[in-house]
Amino acid sequence: MKLWSILGNSQRLDGGAMFGNAPRAVWQTWIAPDAGNGIPLACRCLLAEGLAGKTVLFETGIGAFFEPKLRERYGVVEERHVLLDSLAAAGFSHEDIDVVVLSHLHFDHAGGLLAAWEAGQPPRLLFPNATYVVGAAHWQRALAPHPRDRASFIPELPQLLLDSGRLERVEGAQAQALGDAVRFEVSDGHTPGLLLAEIVAPGGGVVFCADLIPGRPWVHLPITMGYDRYPELLIDEKRAFLEDKLARDVKLFFTHDAGCALAAIERDAKGRYGTRDERDRLDAWPLAA
Repeated sequence: MKLWSILGNSQRLDGGAMFGNAPRAVWQTWIAPDAGNGIPLACRCLLAEGLAGKTVLFETGIGAFFEPKLRERYGVVEERHVLLDSLAAAGFSHEDIDVVVLSHLHFDHAGGLLAAWEAGQPPRLLFPNATYVVGAAHWQRALAPHPRDRASFIPELPQLLLDSGRLERVEGAQAQALGDAVRFEVSDGHTPGLLLAEIVAPGGGVVFCADLIPGRPWVHLPITMGYDRYPELLIDEKRAFLEDKLARDVKLFFTHDAGCALAAIERDAKGRYGTRDERDRLDAWPLAA
């Protein structure tokens, strides 16, 4: 099996929102803000070739589906659909993807499913040959969002996914499309029903951390985002998650860390978690199945 880190469109979001109740004096030492308090964020996807005999894309990033006014509001940097360019650079097209795994349906993780915005054109799904995998519990959230995070969803997306006839809603630890090659667990702290996907490997696999741990600074247990629905629950989930992955030598894949795609976990003498063996990108990186 080979893995690629695939960049989608990038964002600049308010650092205070991304670091919740952590003061700027602390978080600016991790990620330097610009004059408007914005920090750079990746929307990084994970591509696996030869996973359960398939080509699998974990998430699709924010994409380029926003009209210009909303693209500016949400800090999307590039106008073009960067994910498609990044796939091409790795030797793939969206038509080559057999399975798209979505941790959740917030627009910065699922917007790349859609073609780039065109004036007067309705939203249109890409990945015509893929099964779309999403958690069953989160699917219900997407159908009836709470006012707290309604703006994070794309209203047209659930119906487009249903109409494709290729939607799988996962209940339990495995998806029919991937069998025992990928193990799922659910997190509710960021948004109810978020799926955490672990590529299983004998010597320790790779887990897509999604918004449970968006990047290296958030490995530290007390650090959460202002976007998280239940921060205290998220911290408890993160502690159990990191303990388990450290014990089994499972590496972390980060979607929003602008400088790091993959890292191993470490814990110091005081019990504080951190990262080591960091990789800024994966390019046909081998993982024993």
